[in-house]
This record gives sequence, C-alpha cells and structure tokens, in this order.
Amino acid sequence: MPPRDSTVRRCDIAATLRAPCPAFCNHSKRSSAGRMLLSLLSPRASWSARCLLRDLHRWGLRRQKRAECPHRGIQTTWTASSHHVSPVFTRALTFGDKIAIVDQNGEHTYRELFCQSLRLSREICRVLQCSSRDLKEERISFLCPNDASYVVAQWASWMSGGIAVPLYKKHPVQQLEYVIEDSQSALVIAADEYVGKISPSAEKLGVPVLPLRSPSSGSADHTVVEDVPLASSASWKDRGAMIIYTSGTTGRPKGVLSTHENVQAVTTGLVEKWEWKKDDVILHVLPLHHVHGVINKLLCPLWVGATCVMLPEFSAQMVWKKILSPQAPRVSVFMAVPTIYAKLIEYYDEHFSQPQVQDFVRAFCQQNIRLMVSGSAALPVPVLKKWKAITGHTLLERYGMTEIGMALSNPLHGVRVPGRSLEMTPFRDVLLSGVVAYSHHREHTSDHHLS
Repeated sequence: MPPRDSTVRRCDIAATLRAPCPAFCNHSKRSSAGRMLLSLLSPRASWSARCLLRDLHRWGLRRQKRAECPHRGIQTTWTASSHHVSPVFTRALTFGDKIAIVDQNGEHTYRELFCQSLRLSREICRVLQCSSRDLKEERISFLCPNDASYVVAQWASWMSGGIAVPLYKKHPVQQLEYVIEDSQSALVIAADEYVGKISPSAEKLGVPVLPLRSPSSGSADHTVVEDVPLASSASWKDRGAMIIYTSGTTGRPKGVLSTHENVQAVTTGLVEKWEWKKDDVILHVLPLHHVHGVINKLLCPLWVGATCVMLPEFSAQMVWKKILSPQAPRVSVFMAVPTIYAKLIEYYDEHFSQPQVQDFVRAFCQQNIRLMVSGSAALPVPVLKKWKAITGHTLLERYGMTEIGMALSNPLHGVRVPGRSLEMTPFRDVLLSGVVAYSHHREHTSDHHLS
C-alpha cells in the first residue's frame, strides 16, 4: 500500500495487451538514390475508466468467438500474469553486454545500466537514511532527459523499493512542484542539466535533491543481482511501481499509481502480441512521462533485451535519417503520435520530391522496418493513407489510458481497419490483475488521459 496518508481510490483493472522481421534485400540498384537521400538528410476522446472496465468485463463474460465478429481486424487483447512478478532490471544481467540504449552520449549495455542503477540506488538509500535499502514505496520523483539517465533513475528507484514518479522536462516549474507535492515524493533525482531548474522548488517543498550525472559507456563493474536486496523478493506483485500523471484536461492532473504486477502485465502483453524480439531496434522520440513513451517504447524493448535508440528531442530530419540509415543498430520498430507522422509527411513532401528517392524510401522501409504504430490520439485516415503510400506500412492503431495501460489494438497480422482501433469487440480471455489507484488529491473530477 502507498505510504503516508494518501487519499486513494482503487479499482481492479484488466491486465492487457506478431510480422516476422522482413529479410534485408540488396539495395545496390538504388545506391545513387541512397546517396542523394543522405545528402538531403544532412544539409545545413476519452470516457471514464469505470464505464470502460464495466464494458470490458461484460464483453469478456460473453466469451464470443472472434471468428463471428464482423470486424476481425480489431483485437482486444489480454494476457495472463500468473507468473512471477519482478521489475525489468532483474532481467538486465541476462542480456549482459548487449546494447540496451543508444543516446547522444553513446552506447550503453544492459550490464552498465544495471550497475549504474545499483550505485544510484545506494545513494538514494544513503540520502534517505534507509539502512534496510527498502524504501517501502516512498515516492521518488526524477527529472531526466530522454537518454540512459532516465532508465538509471527509474531502475534505481525500483531497486530501492520506491515508486518512480517521472517528471517532464518541458513542464513549467509550477507543474513540477505540483507533481512532487501531490505524489508526496521523499526525494527528487535530477540530471545535472536540470538541477538548477528544480532545486529551488524542491527546497521550498522540503525535499532533498540528488544530482545525477549522465551515464557514460564502459562503466560496468562486477555487480551481481544478489547485491539488490529486493531483487528476488516475492513481494513485487502488490508493490507500487510508478505514478503517471494524466494531462489535466478537466481539472488538475491526477497521479495514477500502477503496481509492478500491472506494469509487467501490460509490458508482457505487448511483447507477446506485437512479437518483440531481442533483435528489434526501436527509435524513441516521445516524452517519458506517459504510458506510450514509458511502457510501449522503453520497457517493452528492455524486457526482451532489444535496443532502444533515444533522441533527445523530436526532429523530423533526424527521425528520417535514423529510419533510413543502413548502419547498425538499424531501426526495425517505430511508434509515434499522429502529429509526429504528420510532421514526417510534411518533411518528406518538402525534401524527398525526386521519384528515385521516394522509391528508395518505400523499399527501404518495407524491407527493414517490421512494425509502425500510432497511438495517443485518433489517427486521421488521410495521414494513414499517405504514410502507407510513402513507406508501404499501414500504421497499427491502438488505444490505451493512463489508468489501464494498453487495452485495444489492431492486429499485428491480418487486416488493420482504419479508424477502428478504438472499437471494443468480444475477447476470449480476461484476467483482472494489478491495481491502479489515484494518488493524493484534493479533488476527484474525472480526467482520463489517452496513452
């Protein structure tokens, strides 16, 4: 249970959500187009969770066969989570020296991230004077750029037995203060570049700040998982994992508390249904304070030992450059929101007007990228059709909420019906697991956020 005197509303939720990677083909016939492309790239509606869960439960009890559904392109997918629950960091040493994160600071292996997280965990417990190295669900807010430091702060929070509360670097100081105070955070971890921004607020709230240097490559030691007191704990299931705040469209943002069981159920569900493999490489360009960026694009690849290429900011030019790069690690998965796809289309129209370049782009994307996903908002059909014309990919639409994670998805294999990923259809196996709760609030207005 969350510590202190938080006013909590809990509701049981359904724990939720394969195209083989295409073989690489010879592009020698398009080499001139490829060179031209490189020169171009390097110039100068939501509803209440209560109603949703009620309907999901009702449809689940019916257990109708999907074969009888007229819209077979839509899937509502759920995964059982009776297996052992443990955070993603407990799997890191299994992948050892495989590249986990590529960012502006270089490449970071799973072993390096684990060891850096463990060192930070020790610092967290030292600052909070916790000799047992189990914070028992104390909240830890952290403000980090989109790079390996985010992973280190998140894993360290969990290694310490705390609840991770990600802060968004572009939020104004007042909103950062609100999240720190509302979540009742005991500590704020801040990357060096944000210490100056957050320190006055933390001091005002009486919360200590722990600076975090950007992780550097090659800094692993011989730490073993047994050095984490909670690593083999059987108590992860009901422990709070993270608090994600809604967008605040109908009132002040609300902190949604997810347990480790809930996070793992959503992560493993997506891993199974979207066929994540350790050879996958995802390009990450989304903010890291919502489910889309945290679970779909970060925890899923890290769960299977895949590689996540993180850009510090979205740039249409850089996204196209990464997607079309033949250099390893070569991107095979991309996920974004509709506005990003619109901006990428705009850049394409402006810079890739030559027919031979357009042919190259389409062929390269078809042969090297296995999955492209759109979410967090309704995808306009014209954008979907234009993107298919450009890349040969029909974007996979899916729907989720901060309160429940991912719930609905067009199929990985088979027909994807435009504009219908939000339609609820009968599903076969339902397992209610995990817990979502709202953290401490003075108001309880409805405010559900699409993820």
